[in-house]
Amino acid sequence: MRRGIAILLPVVLAGFALAQTTALPRGRTKLGGADPSQRITRETLHEMLMLPYYSVFDNLAFRVDGNMVTLLGQVANPSLKSDAEASVKKIEGVEKVVNNIEVLPASGFDDRIRRAEYRAIYGSEVLFKYSMGAVPSIHIIVKSGHVTLVGVVDNEMDKNVAGITAKGVSDVFSVDNQLQVENDEKRAK
Repeated sequence: MRRGIAILLPVVLAGFALAQTTALPRGRTKLGGADPSQRITRETLHEMLMLPYYSVFDNLAFRVDGNMVTLLGQVANPSLKSDAEASVKKIEGVEKVVNNIEVLPASGFDDRIRRAEYRAIYGSEVLFKYSMGAVPSIHIIVKSGHVTLVGVVDNEMDKNVAGITAKGVSDVFSVDNQLQVENDEKRAK
C-alpha cells in the first residue's frame, strides 16, 4: 500500500524554499515533477496558498494518496472549506477530494480571543518578524477558548516566547503550542 504525502500549510509557508528543492525534469512546465503524485501535491499546495480568505486564524493541511486528496485542518470562515475543496477538484489528475476541514464554531468570545492573541503575538518585539508576508507563519486557532499555535519559527526561543505570550492573554482556557522549529525541519529532511 502506498503511503500518502501530508502537507501542513503553515509549515510549508514558512519553509517554502525547502519544498522547492526537487529539480524539475527538462522541459517540464507544470508545477511538480514527472511523478503524478508529486505534481498533484505541488499544484494542491499552490491552490491552497492562493485561497483569498486563508488567514492567520486558519490551519489548512492536505494529504495526497495517488489521485485522491484529503483536506485537513480548521477554518474560522465556513466558505474557506468549500473554496478549498473546489480549487483542489479542478486540478488535473485529482479524481477524489475528501474534505475533512473542520469549521470552527462562530463565537464572539473566540473572535475576541483571536484578536487579542494576534495583537499579543505579533505585537511582541521578538515575534514581530513573523507577521511579514501575505499569511504570517504563526497561525492562531481558537476553539471554545482553547488556543492552538501552528506553523514554523526560527528557533526554540521564539517557540517558547509565542507559547508564553499566548498563555498571557486573558480568558484563554489552554494553549497547545504545536509550532515547529525551522532548523529541526531542515535536519529532519
